[in-house]
Amino acid sequence: MSNQIKILWVDDEIELLKPHILFLEKKKYSVQTASNGMDAIELFKNENFDIVFLDENMPGLSGLETLSEMKEIKSQVPMIMITKSEEEYIMDEAIGSKIADYLIKPVNPNQILLSLKKNLDTSRLVSEKTSLDYQKEFRNISMELNNARTHQEWAEIYKKMVFWEMQLEDTKDANLLEILASQKVEANNLFGRFVEKNYENWINDDDDAPLFSHQLFKECVIPELKKNQKVLFLVIDNLRYDQWKALEQTITEYYKIDQEKMYYSILPTATQYARNAIFSGLTPLEMEKQYPQYWKNDVDEGGKNLFEEEFLLGQISRNRLDITPKYIKITSLKDGKKFAVHFKSHREKKLVALVYNFVDMISHAKTEMDVIKELANDDKAYRSLTKSWFINSPLFDIIKQAHYYDFKLILTTDHGTINCKNPSQVIGDKQTSHNLRYKTGRSLTYEEKDVYVVKDPKKIQLPAINISSSFIFAKNDFFLAYANNFNHYVGLFRNTYQHGGISLEEMIVPIVTLSPRKQVKLSQIPQIYTE
Repeated sequence: MSNQIKILWVDDEIELLKPHILFLEKKKYSVQTASNGMDAIELFKNENFDIVFLDENMPGLSGLETLSEMKEIKSQVPMIMITKSEEEYIMDEAIGSKIADYLIKPVNPNQILLSLKKNLDTSRLVSEKTSLDYQKEFRNISMELNNARTHQEWAEIYKKMVFWEMQLEDTKDANLLEILASQKVEANNLFGRFVEKNYENWINDDDDAPLFSHQLFKECVIPELKKNQKVLFLVIDNLRYDQWKALEQTITEYYKIDQEKMYYSILPTATQYARNAIFSGLTPLEMEKQYPQYWKNDVDEGGKNLFEEEFLLGQISRNRLDITPKYIKITSLKDGKKFAVHFKSHREKKLVALVYNFVDMISHAKTEMDVIKELANDDKAYRSLTKSWFINSPLFDIIKQAHYYDFKLILTTDHGTINCKNPSQVIGDKQTSHNLRYKTGRSLTYEEKDVYVVKDPKKIQLPAINISSSFIFAKNDFFLAYANNFNHYVGLFRNTYQHGGISLEEMIVPIVTLSPRKQVKLSQIPQIYTE
């Protein structure tokens, strides 16, 4: 058989293993044998084996020496060490040499078979099981979508859909991925109606409201500060829940999760509204009234997030905290490296508030740069790009240092993003805002089915540019394109990541509280950051 699995089994007592070999051959595996390391290496050089079983204790070349030689020839072939010895140093050496499995003699045929399946068939078996499990779960999710009545239920549905998306992405089952994508569209349609129905009551302190942006610091950060715990409050701009899950394993090497919860970003799900709300502890309407010198509307000149530190100091003062925080915003690699180098000087601060803008830059670069469009052409690629950036970023080094200096880590974001696929025409005057997921201005003309319309912004705690200004928020995966030059806008912005509107991905975002694991050695912190 051309696709038959080929096994090389190396053991100086190979004749005693004849029953095992016959068992594998009946299972349609091809087995070649060698009784010493030198012969095994020659066979390994000249033939293509799928897997190697290797006895540790052999005369001449030992199993570990043979393993080392084979790894230099073909490092990708999985190798399973079989030994009579249970000595820990042998296990350590074998594992350090990246063996695929470690079996203690005497082994039975089913142990061998299980190890083969684990190393050669895991991907297929996991894929088949995952596909089957999702097919069973599909109906449950559909029922939950139609029965969801609370913001908690919607958050759980979204978490469940992200879980299945990340499980299915490696199955290569295009049909199931398409079904899930359709289910997400249906979910966002229903979620948009749910938000439209409830948002005005929620934002005006309804008892059944979710945790919102302007309540985040008071509810999640201040309690930790009151325990006299040092806190690194990290806001990664545009970080969706699925992107957090992509980073989770890396971060939890250093931190353990105390609590992971979801909160709702205020509308618009845009930085100038949502992030200012986080740091001020106020709704946009309250910010405009209390801090007119800092607040800027969409059409005003100048940066819209220039006073986050002042907002934070105001919130700390209102809550009568006797601390002086360190606030920093990082918008470039150079800034990130510089702060990583100097993080040690802030190790005694009770609160370090860090805004990191890289994920936001990815989403905007995707609109403007073809290479980023190719690298992040769907949600799976977007997650992968985020993880690759993070592992190699100064931010990861900052988190490792925060762990060493015993900071509690509270990681969150201001809002998420959605991959916009469908254009919706809008007409407005020159004073209309430019965001693709929401518009504010006078005399707006729009497709009513595609948007949530708010005629009086004050009813949802938003300032108005003028008396007749209204807001519209795109729902699902629509983006708002002007009727003039419509095709140009469609070509430019279709399949780009945007934020500002109403979707599960933009509104339901994580806040995670983590405690440092056991201290690592100082030598494990990059030397540049400890000098």
